[in-house]
Amino acid sequence: MRKEKFIIIHLILLFITLPFMSQAQNIKALVGGTLIDGFGGPPLRNSVIIIENERIKEIGQVNNTAIPEGAEVISTEGMSVMPGLWDMHVHLMINGHSNYTHWDSTYIGIFESVIMPSSAHQLLLAGVTSARDLGAPLEASINVRDRINNGEIPGPTIYVSGPFIQKEPYPGTKAFRWGVNGPADAREKVKKLVDAGVDVIKLIDHDEMTFEEAKAVVDEAHKYGKSVVAHSHRPDEIRIGMKIGVDCFEHTGLSSAPEYPEDIIDLIKERTAKMNMGPLFWTPTVEVLYNYEYMRNNPENLDDPSWHLGLPDSVIRDIRASQRYPGRMPYFQLTPVRKPTLERKINQLKDAGVVLMIGTDSGIPMKFHSQSTWNELDVWVNEFGFDPMLTIKAATYWPAVAMRVENDYGTVSEGKYADIIAVKGDVLRHISLLQNVDMVIKHGKKVK
Repeated sequence: MRKEKFIIIHLILLFITLPFMSQAQNIKALVGGTLIDGFGGPPLRNSVIIIENERIKEIGQVNNTAIPEGAEVISTEGMSVMPGLWDMHVHLMINGHSNYTHWDSTYIGIFESVIMPSSAHQLLLAGVTSARDLGAPLEASINVRDRINNGEIPGPTIYVSGPFIQKEPYPGTKAFRWGVNGPADAREKVKKLVDAGVDVIKLIDHDEMTFEEAKAVVDEAHKYGKSVVAHSHRPDEIRIGMKIGVDCFEHTGLSSAPEYPEDIIDLIKERTAKMNMGPLFWTPTVEVLYNYEYMRNNPENLDDPSWHLGLPDSVIRDIRASQRYPGRMPYFQLTPVRKPTLERKINQLKDAGVVLMIGTDSGIPMKFHSQSTWNELDVWVNEFGFDPMLTIKAATYWPAVAMRVENDYGTVSEGKYADIIAVKGDVLRHISLLQNVDMVIKHGKKVK
């Protein structure tokens, strides 16, 4: 009888304390590192970050912040601690292969099951905890995004556009490029994407559309609260995009022209002066062009096994074979002429008042999801002389604002999701430390 009483009392105490034990086990404390919070202000030395479940509960310093009893203490001494990176222009459906026609026809059947999950996992382990995927088959885009965001497969928090909207799809690309034929059809295509659940609308080649068609795309997207992301490869893509109200432009564009025409800069300045409309965002994607000649001449990075993650051996062999002669790729033949124009163009954009964001075009020939994002930051800082703190802000705070999720993401601050990375050393002095992120936390869970 006495033994039974003891068991009953023990069980009662267990049920009483179990919730508190569980809660303590879901508390983490990152202690000792230098916190770069994403807002752009001075770093916080000897920082303490308290994480409870998925979100950040408290931020302080070692000398003034108590560690909750039972918390998992993770030392970040000697490390730079910062928000998880965003990459605002990735292509999950491709992974560095040099021949798009071959890739699309050979692997489209496994985009959803193999290729896109592999790309997403590679991004996450590279410290990218949020990414915008701009162009893929609709069903695959939605399903992969939802599986990641539901925690079924590893990857960054994903935002998708689904198929490109353009005047005419290129041959063999109708699965992920939708053409429009008149304003009514343009609105119908956008509505179909919105109803499927895309996060943004991707518009390209809109200088080949009628003005009414292009305007219908933007107006319909805005009607449903969706931003429009548009290519800026040609002058009239920018001119028309500005007139119809595009929210974010992609790439530096204009081929080998040395700079943006004066009338385009005037249009940009007129738009950026309108504070009531919010920022005009631009994702310049300069690294892929800037680093091409180096990659061609020093192809050691092509042998980095980090891009093999999640890919079958047969696909790895195919990608390798396609990169056998980096200097012969048609995709990059004009790049050596374009490279000298990049710094002038990106500075024109910066001086005109646009908000620049980190994005890479990751997945295009010789550009792997495991490497692209840190390379973009590195070129901004070490080649173009951008301030490291503002460059980090372009990869953390501003993308969250652009995607209208700044209440949950983009900075290390109380109440937001705990998307945090850490690297050994001073990332503000050596931005290239981001090529080897030591710790990745997404939604409060350690994933690396």
